[in-house]
This record gives sequence, C-alpha cells and structure tokens, in this order.
Amino acid sequence: MNEPGSAAPYGVLSEGAQVPPAVRMYEMLYSSLVSQLLIAVAELGVADAIGGEPTHVDDIAARVEADSDSLYRGLRALASVGVFTEVEHRVFDLTPLAATLRSDVEGSMRDLARYVGLPERQRSFGALVYSLRKGRPAFEHVHGRTWWEHFADHPELATLFNNAMGSMARLVNSAMLQAYDLTGVRHVVDVAGGQGHLVATILAHYPEMTAVVFDLPRVVPEAEAVLEAAGLSDRARCVGGDFFESVPTGGDLYVLSWTIHDWKDEDAISILRNIRAAMKPGSRLIVIDEVLPPGDTPHFGKFEDIVMLSLLSGHVRTEPELAALFEKAGLRHEETRATSSPTSVVVAVPV
Repeated sequence: MNEPGSAAPYGVLSEGAQVPPAVRMYEMLYSSLVSQLLIAVAELGVADAIGGEPTHVDDIAARVEADSDSLYRGLRALASVGVFTEVEHRVFDLTPLAATLRSDVEGSMRDLARYVGLPERQRSFGALVYSLRKGRPAFEHVHGRTWWEHFADHPELATLFNNAMGSMARLVNSAMLQAYDLTGVRHVVDVAGGQGHLVATILAHYPEMTAVVFDLPRVVPEAEAVLEAAGLSDRARCVGGDFFESVPTGGDLYVLSWTIHDWKDEDAISILRNIRAAMKPGSRLIVIDEVLPPGDTPHFGKFEDIVMLSLLSGHVRTEPELAALFEKAGLRHEETRATSSPTSVVVAVPV
C-alpha cells in the first residue's frame, strides 16, 4: 500500500526542499525502522556475508539463511539512507557505514547493534510512557527487576553488553587522547574499565605508563584476554571488586568512562567518594561522558539520557550538575574539554 509521504522516506527529499511539518513528523515517526533494520542485518551478519566485493542478494541470503526477496527489501531501504549501496539490480556492496557492521574490522559496531536490539531493551522502550509518567525505569516495570539484576542472571547478555561497550570505548578513545594530554602520568586506574580497551589504547600511546583495570570479578577474565592480546599484560593488571565499596589506590590518574550516567546522584556521589578516598596528593580524575549543552542545542547525549530514563536510574548531566557531584564527593571541577566524539573529558582534582 502506498502511504502518504512514502515516496520520500526519512527526510530524503530534494535538496533544499521545504518539508511541511506534518510530513516531517510522519518521517520521524517511521524513522525507528532504520534502527530496527540495522539491528536485523547485524544479527544476520549481512555485512560479513558481503565482505569486500559486490554480491547478489541471492548469495547474501544463502550465506545468512534469509529469504532473498525479503532481504532485498531490507537492503534496498537501508541503501536509501547510505547503509549499503545497490550497485546494480539486486547486487549490493558495502558503504563506509555498512562496513562498520562487519565483525572483523577495527571499531566494529556489530555487537553494539546487537546489544541495542536486545528484546529486553526493546520492550522497555515500548513502555517509555511509564517512565515519563512515573519517573522510574520502564525496564523494572516491564521485567520486575533492575537492569543489573537481570544481567547478573544472564551472563551471556553481560558479555554482549561488555563487547558493545568495548565498541563504544574504541570509538571515543582516540578522541579522548587527542583532547587530553597524559604526558607525565605514571599509573592509571580505570574504574569500571570493562574489557580494558581504554587502558589498552592509553598504554599503546604512553609506553612508560602502567595501569589497573578495575571492574566486577566476572569481567576480569575478559579484560585480561584483551590486554594479553595487545601485548600489555606486563604493564597492566586487572582487579575485581565493587566500586561502591572501594577502588584500587595508587593512581596518578583515575578514569571513569561512560559510567557515571548509569547512576542516580546518590550512587554517583558514593562512587566518586570512593575514588576520592583512593587518590593521593596530586592525583586527577577524568570523567569521559556526554556533557549536555543547554536549551535546544542538538546533542547525542540528550537521547542517551532517554536510554538512562528507560533502563536505569541515572541520567546524562550538564557541566554544573557534574561539578555539583564532584563537590559533594570532595573533588573540585577543574575543566571540561570537548572531543571529536559525543563525549567530553571532565577533569576533577581533590579538594
């Protein structure tokens, strides 16, 4: 059925065209289908099946065990927004966007796409009106438990989560290093360091540095494997623990990357206080996270904040809100540096 506006989906109107508000709203309402298609082709492994040369959709479908005609319709839609390209009828190749969904490339986003598509997440977003009305996570309303409790009972989901966060870490790591010079730092403690990708990147740039990756005990073997593969086991160790109880001492620099937004203010202050207690004179803390701009200014973090609203108790904060957390934890906000990624480097020092 041809629906109104279907000839120009998702804003793909002629350059400079004045889009009527109702048409723009129609496109926005349907734009979630782009995300759903990306999740589906990532789950199937379509980008891997295409590889490095144009491939007929029949061959792609055979490799991923999909229906050829249905897969064609999905790839045709994604090609219209720059993900894949139809080089001739029913023959598709990768674009730079599509290539990020390969599992064998540096900075692969495939695991992130699969994580975003987890049914547990999808059902929670479907109940977003509950969070807007009640101010509590829709995840808990839908599943009867917290996000973290659910992951504790499903280690396979926790592994996918850590793989996805590793993808994001690789995305922001180089941007952070370009924005903030770590010359002179001898020992880094990465709090909630996940699989160790950030530490691996830092140590590769600063050969005189050593590090600790601190995370839950179940994550430690994954981080050890990443650091061993990078040839860094002699300069980094992995420590299991709980940042609500304590964090390792002795760091010149403490790093908290893509973590503080997961937690409500009281919990965030508790984490920061434990970091402050572990710091020695002259230590610094850098928080790598989105920092929300005021007003209508567009920013990825404003939608990441809705993820927090739906799934967790935390939220993405403004610079003054982060500074207030620091103050209550015995720290002082020193500076904020924007990066080429959606995240900023927020620096705090002991009071």
